[in-house]
Amino acid sequence: MNTGKVKFFNDSKGYGFIKDNESGEEYFVHVSGLVDEIREDDDVTYDLQEGRKGLNAVNVKLA
Repeated sequence: MNTGKVKFFNDSKGYGFIKDNESGEEYFVHVSGLVDEIREDDDVTYDLQEGRKGLNAVNVKLA
């Protein structure tokens, strides 16, 4: 389980980005990968899954 902070999330478009706390990498997150509702600056935990354009954050939960 990875930890990070929501850098950006657009509710109307249903996607955003999470910045990993350890690596500083940014991962795409889609509304279909959310367990909890998220907003910018929320601390979250998540798993990574290979997507069409690289790794995506899935099973995203508030920390």
